[in-house]
Amino acid sequence: MSIKQISVFVENTPGALYGLTGVLAQHQVDLRALSLAETSEFGIVRMIVDNVYQATTVLKDAGYVHSLTPVVGVAIPDVPGGLNRVLQVLTDAKVNIEYMYAFLGGKSVDHAYMIFRVADEATATAALAARGIQTLEQDAIASL
Repeated sequence: MSIKQISVFVENTPGALYGLTGVLAQHQVDLRALSLAETSEFGIVRMIVDNVYQATTVLKDAGYVHSLTPVVGVAIPDVPGGLNRVLQVLTDAKVNIEYMYAFLGGKSVDHAYMIFRVADEATATAALAARGIQTLEQDAIASL
């Protein structure tokens, strides 16, 4: 099962990220994870939020160009080699990882979270489940 990531295009100028997060804050959208990739002229903010519909509506109304992308959220065992175990499962399943970033949240101390953008979400999710590795569902994001 995949979750929805919102990708927002922002100018690479002072205050642009502040403006984006301000719009979300004004409308009580809770950021659960965020990654920023930039070039000299613009940036792509990738984020996981508690309420995708509300966030995309607010962003559209504020004039932000954005898109939705399916990603896989994974609970990584918080032990040495935990991430390596997950990567081994994906490698064995021949799943290509396009990018990944940390997911902040959760009350558990026995695992961390990572977001993976993969070429084939269904294969990745099935391979992880077969090895007993927990993936996140969209409706669980708000409660983390």
